[in-house]
Amino acid sequence: MGIQGWRTAAAATGIAGVLIGTAVIPAVAAPTAAPKTDLRADVNRDGNVDTTGTTDTAGEDGWTRHRGAVVLPNIDDDTKRCPIRNAAGKPLTDAQLAACHDAADSVLNGASDAADLARLKTVPAPDVSRQATGAVTIVGGGKARLFVNRGGKWQHFKPSDRLTSAELRSGVELGIEATDVVRDAKVWDGKVRVRLSITDGTATASDEVLLKTAPVLTHHHLQKAQEVLVTKVGPDVTYPELVAEQHKFVANLEREVKAAGITKPVKKFTKYGDPWAQDFVEPGYVSMTGPGGKTHAMRVLIRSAQLDREAGRELFEKLRGKDVGVVQVADALSSEEWTLNSMGNLETVPPYAHQGKEYPAGRIIMGHRPDSKSLPAKSMRTFLASQGMQSPLLLDTSWLAVGHVDEFVQFLPAKTARGWRIGITDPQAGVALLKKAKADGHGKKKMFSVPGKFGSPAPPETIAQVLASKTFQADNKLASERIEANLRTLKAETGVTDAEVVRVPGLYYRGSLDGTTAAGQRDRKLQRLGGDYFSKTKMGPQAKQSATAKAAPGVWQNLAYVPGAVNGVVLSDSRYLSAKQWGPVIGGKDIFGAAVSAAYAKAGFTTAYIDDWYTYHMGAGEVHCGTNTLRDMSRAWWKRP
Repeated sequence: MGIQGWRTAAAATGIAGVLIGTAVIPAVAAPTAAPKTDLRADVNRDGNVDTTGTTDTAGEDGWTRHRGAVVLPNIDDDTKRCPIRNAAGKPLTDAQLAACHDAADSVLNGASDAADLARLKTVPAPDVSRQATGAVTIVGGGKARLFVNRGGKWQHFKPSDRLTSAELRSGVELGIEATDVVRDAKVWDGKVRVRLSITDGTATASDEVLLKTAPVLTHHHLQKAQEVLVTKVGPDVTYPELVAEQHKFVANLEREVKAAGITKPVKKFTKYGDPWAQDFVEPGYVSMTGPGGKTHAMRVLIRSAQLDREAGRELFEKLRGKDVGVVQVADALSSEEWTLNSMGNLETVPPYAHQGKEYPAGRIIMGHRPDSKSLPAKSMRTFLASQGMQSPLLLDTSWLAVGHVDEFVQFLPAKTARGWRIGITDPQAGVALLKKAKADGHGKKKMFSVPGKFGSPAPPETIAQVLASKTFQADNKLASERIEANLRTLKAETGVTDAEVVRVPGLYYRGSLDGTTAAGQRDRKLQRLGGDYFSKTKMGPQAKQSATAKAAPGVWQNLAYVPGAVNGVVLSDSRYLSAKQWGPVIGGKDIFGAAVSAAYAKAGFTTAYIDDWYTYHMGAGEVHCGTNTLRDMSRAWWKRP
């Protein structure tokens, strides 16, 4: 050690002087100049934290959609450590299930968990003395946790911990996780400010960077379907034939998914018997840029705001795992109309820009009932709006008994400048099909070609009888008027033109939501309100309330008469899965099936059909209502549409 080294040591230990031979050399005074302090994050979102150039310096203490560091809410369960039962073997409560995830503790659970951290780096400060120390803290109460990479091992970095002078001189890599998603932007907007402070002697300097928690986004149909979800119901001693019919639906679905080129097997819910796989969960995702500029994403399954719907528990119990998290927004039963809280009432417009507004990740639509002033749960609306990206747009579903947007509108990938079209049910086109059939001399043909099953006779009405019904005409006039009004809203918000609208024939009729016949007796069909003959648990209190809810005076509510074709699944950018129409057969072909295929063919789709009559259709839903899709998450959500 040279004289300078001894002087540094003396200063560090507070010794007044060092004796060398017979001479006393005074100790060097503690540094008073502010030490170089520079904390960096991936501000330009290229997957690298630049400590040598300036690419990550401009705007590091601010945040916009286009620039600023992103941190993931680390709410997955990479090692499947989260329990589903307590020590006594009893199932955990909803709150307990939701409380466990990787960010619920200060331990990193392997390499996959470490990959979920956003990176921070300190720029090397070679001039600091050996007595210098560094503190890294989260400023202002942001919901986040810090880790430090020491010798290739990640350790929790507590507020009381310090970086050593050696670490400051060489530079340190840190990691950060958000410990929750943004739930209410008025409470916490997702911003996390991190401060590096270096103290060297009597001098202290600091530098800050701002990160923001990645928004939870819902999928749109321009994102490729990668996996399909469905419920496979369990045994039922009362109606075993319905179980067999639903299992047939699942088998047919698996065949069509494979034919569409989706390689992952269909994932099945099996525990709670709720057949409406679209309704108790909305698949979403969060993402940031990872190493090499590639997107690092995590699925986030959004449980519906229906805590009396037990099927939502299976999201935690079965699906949560590596790179899959679950968000439970509601913490109590909501006071809003139950059926509007099903996730079939949430769809996403693909990315667009119009009239100075940009939605690069798409925009959510949800149904509400302005006629009776009913809205989806406030907790869910607040959560979705607080993500700050997909600004939910409300459409009028007052005229529908179930009240979901998927009953009449969808969005189809298109090889056009916009990249997508609107698919919409056209009741007048459906009525026109029947009128033409009657005019051509087929008025005595049966309206439906579906055979009777399980003691339920085939529908007896003829085309002429249907057209003669004033109620039928009024039902479809109302449906047409409300659909056109919603279409005007969508066109005004998105800029879509009439040429970009795919009109698909369909029909409606006023029906019963709770599965009862006109005489008040339960038919052998699914019940659209969560519980059903397959479930181990029946309808919850909110579902019962919805089943008996009355429409506003002068308004009635409709269900699909012919199986709703628009209420189907976009399996790829060229293959569409619809409910089998079972319409009148004239000249050897189902006239509704032929018309539906022709409508989608004009939009570039081949339509496949699956029979859902005695399962989902009779239960007031269709193929889309009974399924769900997990889609590609690779596109950066901050890039312009």
